[in-house]
Amino acid sequence: MTQFFRKFTTNPKNDILSGITVSLAMIPEVVAFAFVAQIDPLMALSGAFIIGLIAAIFGGRPGLISGAAGAVAVIFVTMIADGHTKGLLFDQPVDNMGFFYLMACVILMGIIQILAGVFKLGRFVRLIPHSVMLGFVNGLAIVIFWAQVKMFTHKSLVVSADGVKEYVSTYMRGSELYLMLGLVFLTMAIMTILPKITKKIPAALTAILVTTFIAIGFNLDVSTVGSYIIEGGGTGLKGEFPTPNLELWQNLPINWDTLNFILPYAFLAASVGLIESLMTMNLVDELTDTRGNGDQECIAQGTGNIMSGLFGGTGGCGMIGQTVININAGGRGRLSGIVMALTLLTFILFTDKLIEQVPIAALIGVMFIMVIETFAWSSFRIIKKIPKSDAFVLVIVSAVTVIFDLAIAVFVGVIISALAFAWENAKRIRARKRMREDGTKVYEIWGPLFFGSITAFNQKFDPKNDPQNVEIDFVESRISDHSALEAIFNLVEKYEAEGKSIKLKHLSEDCKLLMYKASPKFREVIVEAVDDPRYHLAANPEEFPKPLSEYKFK
Repeated sequence: MTQFFRKFTTNPKNDILSGITVSLAMIPEVVAFAFVAQIDPLMALSGAFIIGLIAAIFGGRPGLISGAAGAVAVIFVTMIADGHTKGLLFDQPVDNMGFFYLMACVILMGIIQILAGVFKLGRFVRLIPHSVMLGFVNGLAIVIFWAQVKMFTHKSLVVSADGVKEYVSTYMRGSELYLMLGLVFLTMAIMTILPKITKKIPAALTAILVTTFIAIGFNLDVSTVGSYIIEGGGTGLKGEFPTPNLELWQNLPINWDTLNFILPYAFLAASVGLIESLMTMNLVDELTDTRGNGDQECIAQGTGNIMSGLFGGTGGCGMIGQTVININAGGRGRLSGIVMALTLLTFILFTDKLIEQVPIAALIGVMFIMVIETFAWSSFRIIKKIPKSDAFVLVIVSAVTVIFDLAIAVFVGVIISALAFAWENAKRIRARKRMREDGTKVYEIWGPLFFGSITAFNQKFDPKNDPQNVEIDFVESRISDHSALEAIFNLVEKYEAEGKSIKLKHLSEDCKLLMYKASPKFREVIVEAVDDPRYHLAANPEEFPKPLSEYKFK
């Protein structure tokens, strides 16, 4: 029993306290996600509970916190609006049809993520360069910071003359703003000073409780979680335990038109969710000096989204902000994520009135500290020391994350890094030329031969003016792709067209196998029985009368 429990936690106290802290920080972001997607906050909170619980139990990264993240919110906005319109055009019109399309889209999103895990696509996240990782962290810190700045606003519903309803935000002013800032700085001060005194008490949770007691005790007129939800059009946190949504299957038409409508959104949401989850997993790996299982995390995230869709929740993924809070608060085991999800459900079901009294300022202060700890400040120090291409990628990924989206930023960063790598390696192809006593011209090739280097490779040969016999020595080169195969094939044909003999030597076994599969012609020009000149050993024949392979050297 003890060994079973250790699979979930090695430090129950830290995991439980950090899970409670994260659940408090989870609520405002999930509610904000609901407002962005224009759905009921309870739908987002239910999704956060279901995804968070399943990912915590079955995920590939203990300590990673999952929930209804804002990274996928903008993807669903257009689909929900278009879905409402489609529902009104049915033979039997359905109100709010966009929500049923959303749940179906979340289920399909989960299926795609499970397939990504089954086909082991999670490992590709390790191909993401460190410069992209730094840019991702910096950009996300800026996005989270700006999201907190937007909390210094009031939302009010405005109805235009033609009956169009929209929410208008206005920034706080005067004493209200100063009071809000004071509570934010108080929260940040507690979180900064308390760990220097003792680390036995979770700083974030303590800061939230102290700030809440001050606001209630002095009856301060400040924005709270409850007022924030009501301003956004919600009715509060009171909800019911999630149950299967039978209305989904009663109202959703199961046909090709539905699949064609939701598939692009599901694929994009699945991609964004997996990228953010796996990037967060990599960040936790670095913070804890451990390694998670990306494929297992893909399957767990997919399972969580499928269950969320079936139970009327919305989609989600790993949340870097809450994960960093969890790690910094000492949460390392699966128990921290489980406690977060169960505490979130408890807040929704039983303590809604209490949690609604928590000042937004306390949660903003926690997030500001998280931003400071998340931002890679070392990037300012190293930016002039690293290659210019990496520095460019770092800045571009940060900017694209802020302006557009995390997934787009990662794709852009990886593409730029790959092109820069290909360009640098393309310039490394070299050829040393020498003549043998028998008149054979030898080309000794250095560097990788691939699509980027074939132009420089071709320029090093002169089929018309070369002697009758030519050898190309690949002892310090490798043939990497189809472009390289095609370049060598064309080169062989050029020499043969001139009536000259060409031989290829010192190819590795995998290169020869690749070439033999490409064309039987290569069997005529590749020399098989050739020793690797890099491993010749100078020795006295009288001391070693037998072949060297029969001796054992220490």
